[in-house]
Amino acid sequence: MEFIAQNLTDIIDSLKPLTVDWKDDTARRVIDRLKALPVKQAYTVDDVKTLLDEDFDDGILICRLFLGLSKDQTVSVLRGVLGDAGIGVKSYRAKSTAFLDALLGTGILEAMAEEANRKPHWSDVLVERLRSGRGSAISGQRRGRGVEDFAEEIVQKVFGDQFDRRCTFQGPRDKAKCDFAIPSKSAPRIVIEAKGYGATGSKMTDIIGDIESIINAKRPDTALLFFTDGLTWKQRKSDLRKIVEFQNSGGVTRIYTYAMAAQFEADLRQLKAEYKL
Repeated sequence: MEFIAQNLTDIIDSLKPLTVDWKDDTARRVIDRLKALPVKQAYTVDDVKTLLDEDFDDGILICRLFLGLSKDQTVSVLRGVLGDAGIGVKSYRAKSTAFLDALLGTGILEAMAEEANRKPHWSDVLVERLRSGRGSAISGQRRGRGVEDFAEEIVQKVFGDQFDRRCTFQGPRDKAKCDFAIPSKSAPRIVIEAKGYGATGSKMTDIIGDIESIINAKRPDTALLFFTDGLTWKQRKSDLRKIVEFQNSGGVTRIYTYAMAAQFEADLRQLKAEYKL
């Protein structure tokens, strides 16, 4: 495979946003339950009990949405009342009265009445809280996994099942984690890291250490390919520049984005032929 020195500008220009659906199965269930919940001028402890009895985890999440509390805040409030008794489903089933009293102390009934009678539709605010809170985390997970899955489809298209996924490979000097090792983690000739980011954060810096670990562990003639995307790299150019420096110095063989998928496949086929895999 011919060596081509890449530059930061070309990679930046090829980036595009990673769009995913923020709803998972839990979110869809909760939204359906919110829309099915009867609108009342006043709610009672029986309404809260029904939420928890039908599905405890979903019921607690719904209570959190009404209250606008994070998971950590809810844990803190309940433990302040229940102490060491616990705040999970076992505690609820064992001491439901005390558990419900603790929830009532948060003002849940008033919050339910206020939100349920809000116009134009009372569930809109709760759905937005779910989207911006839990949905934000789900979106982040799916962006990263979406890039991995996309890269894996191309790898599988070229190599079939002759590769190991999300593994620790053995190099001549050390071991390192990678997303794909071809043809195997015990003797890889091609190592691939695939990462996508929809929000800036320490993980975008952490990948530099991950790539360095792979470079230090792999054989000099083992190809290291890095597949990534997401407009947030434009806000972390210094981190991306470091990865480009790895590529320019030969540590990373090539960097790819979604826009370079055809090149990614072509290079894999060329490497397959060169390494006789």
